[in-house]
Amino acid sequence: MATIYESQFVDWSQAGRLLAAAGLADLLPHSRRILIKPNLVADQPPPMTTPVALVQEIVRYLQATRPDCEIIVGDGCGSLKYSTDHVFRSQGYTAMAEAVEVALLDLNEAPLRRLTNSQCRRWPVMYLPEVVLDSFLISVPVLKAHSMAGLTLTMKNMMGAAPPAYYQQNGHWKKASFHEDIQSAVFDLNRYRTPDFTVLDATVGMPEAHLWGPVCDPPKNRLAAGADPVAMDAYGAELLGVNWRKIGHICMAHGVLGEAEPLAVCEV
Repeated sequence: MATIYESQFVDWSQAGRLLAAAGLADLLPHSRRILIKPNLVADQPPPMTTPVALVQEIVRYLQATRPDCEIIVGDGCGSLKYSTDHVFRSQGYTAMAEAVEVALLDLNEAPLRRLTNSQCRRWPVMYLPEVVLDSFLISVPVLKAHSMAGLTLTMKNMMGAAPPAYYQQNGHWKKASFHEDIQSAVFDLNRYRTPDFTVLDATVGMPEAHLWGPVCDPPKNRLAAGADPVAMDAYGAELLGVNWRKIGHICMAHGVLGEAEPLAVCEV
């Protein structure tokens, strides 16, 4: 049984207490790089993207818990109109990184590694940034529906790591090739690399789409954390009133990359 740790949102400073309760310190390696991957798909404010204040609190927790580890904040935006560095600056990540002394990395431009898996139907060959493969990976998605995938939570958040050099394919978006058979595409991506830990921003939520439409009213007012990415996505689906069994990539991942049920939810 996977355990999800959740807390009613009061302010961002409570993130450290949530991470401690979720046992993140026991999972972290010693003397190794930690990569924090928010959702910065576009130059849009929260709740479309991950709030910089949440990532800053995660960084502070990590610096206090594992001062010997290198910490990097990285993502690869989807827009063809600007770079990830532009999003970093616009959404406050550049200033945050300077304030807490961590590095920022555009995953769209990072050195790559070629991987193969004959069991993957959609991506039997996959290219991913070396830093994603060689780091302890903390995914920090936001609670959102998605116009094509149904939901975009922690497993779909991994699409930010897909390099445009291989996954744009002349599309209107830097990861456009994922739009074909998107459920299998997200599942296969996570078979190569799924998050080691997830911190879900469910303070607001978007119930209809990922870059437009209404926000949740009332706001979901939650922060949640856990080590099982499939459980985290099933939990997020429930918050949005969606049956996880209707989301293809969660169904495919259940029993393979984690467990969507049964879930134990522990209030912090």
